[in-house]
Amino acid sequence: MKTLKEQTDAKIESGRKNNPEFMKGVDDIIKQAKAFEQGKDALKINTKAPEFNLPDPKGDQTSLSNLLNQGPVVVTFYRGSWCPYCNLQLRALQARLKDIHALGATLVAISPEAPDGSLTENDINNMDFIVLSDQDAKVASSYGVAWKVPDFLMDHMRVDRNLDLKKINNGNGSVLPIPATFIIGQDGLVKWNYVNVDYRTRSEPEEIIEALKKLS
Repeated sequence: MKTLKEQTDAKIESGRKNNPEFMKGVDDIIKQAKAFEQGKDALKINTKAPEFNLPDPKGDQTSLSNLLNQGPVVVTFYRGSWCPYCNLQLRALQARLKDIHALGATLVAISPEAPDGSLTENDINNMDFIVLSDQDAKVASSYGVAWKVPDFLMDHMRVDRNLDLKKINNGNGSVLPIPATFIIGQDGLVKWNYVNVDYRTRSEPEEIIEALKKLS
């Protein structure tokens, strides 16, 4: 089975072949974002994770504190179901979910999508982890991973992909989370994190599992 990196690398290479001008533009934006240290304010190891209370696709509220009563929590921020790199990541996490659960942890995926638009009912029923909606990106901001999307990418999403983020996110049309993953211990402290402003690059599920093993 291919690693997540192998899958995302293949997706990037396909993009470079099919739309080299756009991918060059993305490269330039990511380079600039890294130069300005986008994501530098993300929660550090051994810092307190902010509480959240967010709705799932059915509208039911889930809080971090309640989840921590059951064990450590893996919180991953993703841009939305429309993002192919996010979908690769979520499928890879789903494939290793039994291992995550075996280590006593709960997986929570957070995006800005409105509760009634994140997933279809069939998707929800087939998903074994918790999906939550952070429409105004306040939770992403409190975790230091909110990113105002550059106009170049906004234009691409609107014109080339016909995506209306304001509609998808029920009002928030310009702020998306930097794809990031945090492991939060039962004491509420961040035990491990992965933050990369390049939305085409994600943490491997195996890295998360190894970090959970050390935590246990």
